[in-house]
Amino acid sequence: MRVLVTEDDDNLRVALDGALRGAGFAVDVAPDLPAADEALFVNAYDCAVFDRMLPAGDALHYVRGKRAEGWPVPVLFLTARDSLADRIDGLRLGDDYLVKPFAMAELVARVRGLCRRTTAGRPAVLRCADVELDGGNHQVRRAGVLLTLTRKEFLVLERMMTSPGTPLSRPELIDHAWDEAADPASNVLDVVIGRLRRKLGDPQLIHTVRGAGYLIGE
Repeated sequence: MRVLVTEDDDNLRVALDGALRGAGFAVDVAPDLPAADEALFVNAYDCAVFDRMLPAGDALHYVRGKRAEGWPVPVLFLTARDSLADRIDGLRLGDDYLVKPFAMAELVARVRGLCRRTTAGRPAVLRCADVELDGGNHQVRRAGVLLTLTRKEFLVLERMMTSPGTPLSRPELIDHAWDEAADPASNVLDVVIGRLRRKLGDPQLIHTVRGAGYLIGE
């Protein structure tokens, strides 16, 4: 799951980035609204976290404009403004509202809950041949045998299993499992694909499609 964090305080931005990465999220950070707008234009996110008061203005107004355009991504607002009116405004235009100071564990839990809304329309269990991927419990089985996958392996396999039989490009797979700092030209994806093939065993289900990427299927 990929999250955008927009926060102008350097120390808090680093702390948020570290807490969410430590919880297994792919994270992009922005120090202001122009940088956030650019990130949202380029990338797809499961959740966005905005500090309300930013150098370019109140993020509430920015989100109001995005909502008017039909932007559906769940939003968590962070703010020191804790009046009832502020909380109501935040919940009316966003999806959650967290008053500073807050515990990082609570923020991670709230972000995880918002990300579930994005993935709620997907099947609870994805299947391809004799492989089952349970997104809710983060479990993968082949022929009924539970496999132990890393976070990146799980995310790459999950993306492929949402489109079985369809070649997925390297940038598309990297975008799902890594943040924008990942280099599509590096071998990080190849390493994960190699480990997945070994863990899934024979007969092989992950295939390389020359010039197109990778697909999963019999």
